[in-house]
Amino acid sequence: MSNSSPFASIKRLDYTVLIVRDMAAMQRFYEDVLLLKVTRKLSENWYEYAMGDTILALSNPGLTADDAPVPRGTAAVQLAFQVPRVTVDDCHVGLLALGIDVVSPPTDRDFGHRTLFFRDPDGNLLEIYAEI
Repeated sequence: MSNSSPFASIKRLDYTVLIVRDMAAMQRFYEDVLLLKVTRKLSENWYEYAMGDTILALSNPGLTADDAPVPRGTAAVQLAFQVPRVTVDDCHVGLLALGIDVVSPPTDRDFGHRTLFFRDPDGNLLEIYAEI
């Protein structure tokens, strides 16, 4: 596409919506494990969590109600949450204390991140990372 395309005006990702299987389980996870605070609730089908300049929203299927859910054990999305370096290991300890399975423990990667991977109740892949 050329620079004359209207899509050339895209400057940032404003919000991400996770289409959920089980709203109650996902709310508990994002609020009780990741300690995100609801910043806006549009209905029982839509909850928003502000993080810096972006928003993470949980939504029951609406426009996609006829879509088959992604099979369990298949990541539909990966979300990466940036934290200070020492916090990656602290998050690992916290997940284990809560009985949450870890996909990959804290690891220094050759691309300059220390990463920790785990899944939310719907199977989405979550990453806690720090620049190293």
